[in-house]
Amino acid sequence: MATRFTLEHELPTDPDTFWRTFFDREYNLALYLEELAFPAFEIVEQRDTETGLHRKVAATPRTELPGPVAKLIGPNLRYTEEGDLDRSKGTFVWVMKTSALTDKLKNGGTLRVEARGPGKLARIVEAYSEASVFGVGGMLESSTEKQVRDGWEKSAAFMRRWLSR
Repeated sequence: MATRFTLEHELPTDPDTFWRTFFDREYNLALYLEELAFPAFEIVEQRDTETGLHRKVAATPRTELPGPVAKLIGPNLRYTEEGDLDRSKGTFVWVMKTSALTDKLKNGGTLRVEARGPGKLARIVEAYSEASVFGVGGMLESSTEKQVRDGWEKSAAFMRRWLSR
């Protein structure tokens, strides 16, 4: 059974500036390597498509996992994230693949923005985590949800600071 959750953050910007910032190389390196303190983050590919933009990143997140989950995954969790921005819909859909449990762990989601007046928008993240691992699947899903929620919360605060400079 998958864990699904929605996060919403108000940001002081317009949709065009949001997407330009969200895909900006300098912004992403500062967010992941400095703010989120990932040991490794790399934009592997980022290119325009007929309908928007395709991006692939590779990352090693800082993780805090319960003992049984940490033992199962190992010390060096890495993931790749592939996603596509559909400019006409204003949505970014992504899927993450982990270095451990690749066939048993599925994560991803959809990101969209809604204008909320002049210079304000809501960033809405609908994410999921599904772990098909006997005995610890639920624990893995809830740990992943906690990590993902924390990352999006920190990234909202970071984007507010970034936009105000």
